[in-house]
Amino acid sequence: MKWIVGLAALTACLCAAVFWLIRNPVMPPDQEAASLQVDQTQLKADVAYLTGITPSRNSFNMASLNQAADYISAEFGKTGCEVQEQMFKVDGKDFRNISCTFGPKDAPLMVMGAHYDVHYNNNPGADDNASGVAGVLELARHVAILKPNLNHRLEIVAYTLEEQPHFSSNSMGSQVHAARLIKSKEPLKLMVSVEMIGYFRDEPGTQRFPLAFLKPLYPDRGNFIGVVGQLLERGAVRRVKALMQGASPLPVYSLNAPAFLPEAGFSDHKSYWDVGLPAVMVTDTAFLRNPNYHKPTDTPDTLDYRRMADVVRGLYAVAVHF
Repeated sequence: MKWIVGLAALTACLCAAVFWLIRNPVMPPDQEAASLQVDQTQLKADVAYLTGITPSRNSFNMASLNQAADYISAEFGKTGCEVQEQMFKVDGKDFRNISCTFGPKDAPLMVMGAHYDVHYNNNPGADDNASGVAGVLELARHVAILKPNLNHRLEIVAYTLEEQPHFSSNSMGSQVHAARLIKSKEPLKLMVSVEMIGYFRDEPGTQRFPLAFLKPLYPDRGNFIGVVGQLLERGAVRRVKALMQGASPLPVYSLNAPAFLPEAGFSDHKSYWDVGLPAVMVTDTAFLRNPNYHKPTDTPDTLDYRRMADVVRGLYAVAVHF
């Protein structure tokens, strides 16, 4: 009997350890939700503009990709921030990362970014990733308006060439950006990849998981935003999660992912992991929730702009207080 009790206790301890290591729970902070007045109409307008560009905004359609880049640059410029373009060539073509920078120039850097290209053609890319771009544009507007006292330099970036055929190659805009940081030896506090933040569902069974053992640890409803980091990045993930939880009523769940889980690296943050820099992803979990992923049905009317605004409130808290 004693060995049965001991085995049960050991099993319980192991389960608790996995829960704390993988899901990384954070107690809700004792504060009211942030009062940031995120403009849902502006979020819709940004998504509508980007998804309305035809043909699809990718490396096969340079005029469309440049039209998206021009729009992002103009919207950043309206905030009065320092707008820069990081130019690079791939296959003889010129591509652009667009960035908007705030805060003291001599302080450590924090990067928050989203990719603006889409996967191949006949794909409006509302959630993937006009939602992320709209989110970082709105973030820049609020930083410009509220002028928070930043203790770091905040660089908000719109990356190009995240999607195939460039994904997981040196051609990715985020790879080029990360290489610049390594070359310049700029100290990086954290990079936050804003990857699909607009699709939410409340029905049971609307959230899937890449591994079966994760299912008991998370809700089966796609009504939360996720924070994903590497297995040993628990401090950064916990901090991002806590800040986002304190900024809105939207549930926030996190995952510290082992290296063998490829889905955890399906965005621009992996470019920073690859060179040893700290990075996390904020996401609605993409194809694990959204049935419109990389399809013609990924349209603006499928997004939940109210909860998307909550994500932006969380991103603002991270951008200012991390």
